[in-house]
Amino acid sequence: MDGQQYPFEIPACPGGTLYTIRPGDSYFSLARRFSTTVEALEAANPGVDPTNLRIGMIICIPVPPVPGPCPGGFLYTVEAGDTFFSLARRFGIAVEALIAANPGVDPDKLFVGQQVCIPAPSPSPPCPGDTYTIQAGDTFSSLARRFGTTIEALRAANPGVDPDRLQVGQVICLPPGIPGPIPCPGGTIYLVRPGDTLASLGRRFGVPLPRLIEANPHLVNPNQLQVGEPICIPRQL
Repeated sequence: MDGQQYPFEIPACPGGTLYTIRPGDSYFSLARRFSTTVEALEAANPGVDPTNLRIGMIICIPVPPVPGPCPGGFLYTVEAGDTFFSLARRFGIAVEALIAANPGVDPDKLFVGQQVCIPAPSPSPPCPGDTYTIQAGDTFSSLARRFGTTIEALRAANPGVDPDRLQVGQVICLPPGIPGPIPCPGGTIYLVRPGDTLASLGRRFGVPLPRLIEANPHLVNPNQLQVGEPICIPRQL
């Protein structure tokens, strides 16, 4: 599938710390957080484009792991307006994980300058099907139409993903067994409903039947549409 696969390799990081990119990360913010420099980050990650960091990508932080009460994560200094809820959203983890990592902290009484532990995110289970990288404008609804699946199937394949907060560059799982997006340049993907036929769809959308058939060469039998099957409705001439 075009633009779909983005395998994230684990880089060599002798003496440093492996870190998984989270929403909002940049080399500048990471350099400040880990007390290093942007130049050092670039040198430690020669194959990474700093302007195209993707959520889930693993990079090398060229500083040794910090021993102490936050193994696998990092210490964060609370700023004005921070809450456990906002920190959980910013760093892509659960509020419950923050509470568990900070047993001596009262979530309702955070104060500026306080240090809290941001735990490492739980590893995601492997995708049962292919992966897809979120692009601008994507929603679970549009992806379901594009890939000929359902919103419920996308939710089931991505239990840790909030469909209302998709991030450009975020990698999600596609349900297994879907055929992939059908080509429909300039047109609209429609999912077949009970009672639909190509003839009725042609009348409904004002598309001549021969052109509708031509736009859907993937159909095994144009005379027997399957409920839920994706159909390309080409744009009107």
